[in-house]
Amino acid sequence: MTRLMMKLIVTVCLLLIVTATAAEAQNRKRLLTRAETRDAERSLAELGYWTGPVDGVFDPATRFALIAFQKYEQRPVTGELTAGEIQAIRNGAKPLPRDGDYEHVEVDVDRQVLMIFDAKGGVRVLPVSTGTDKPFFYDGQESVAYTPRGRFVIYDKGVGWDKLFPGMYYANYISGGIAIHGYPSVPNVPASHGCIRIPVFAAAEVSKRLPLGTIVLVYDKVSFVSAKSWVENPKLKEAALANSVIY
Repeated sequence: MTRLMMKLIVTVCLLLIVTATAAEAQNRKRLLTRAETRDAERSLAELGYWTGPVDGVFDPATRFALIAFQKYEQRPVTGELTAGEIQAIRNGAKPLPRDGDYEHVEVDVDRQVLMIFDAKGGVRVLPVSTGTDKPFFYDGQESVAYTPRGRFVIYDKGVGWDKLFPGMYYANYISGGIAIHGYPSVPNVPASHGCIRIPVFAAAEVSKRLPLGTIVLVYDKVSFVSAKSWVENPKLKEAALANSVIY
């Protein structure tokens, strides 16, 4: 085989690779139909992700549902609905509670998602942004932006926008000043001073679903505390609630 022929073969192979790559990229970027978007929303909702109306419109609620799915499934978090993501959603499974089938909330800090479980196998999933674990200054004092891990109960609640802490919307306090609350900015990475940020559009409804005394588990891959003993012995939960209020 001559050198010229080898160059021609290599050139043809490179052209085929470039063409295939371009075709794959074009397929990923092609515009989805409203019916495809609606089907994706329906599938996400069936898995428990908080999509908002299933109407075929890729609005912020749908995007946050997709982000929650990508976070939970540990996929690249793009927030972009593509044909590949639709296939992944179809192959997805409903998130399961780590602590059993009772009414409670779980915050997976590693995955950056919040899951509201009922006692009938139902779940609603939202993306969150937790503490950065970095130092910050507030009111002249240095603190660390840490989201505490452990088992908690919601001991106090706010209604609407907080007047003392701008940006907090429908706060649900679990430990000291740490709360689950709506916030205008919920990036894909930890960004808060320790609170658990959720999208503003879902905050009021989340607050309705989490009455005082709701059990909240916050954990990562090395820290987990079960609250089953609180379920089996409600007096233990009542004591935890009383201590939280005193705190």
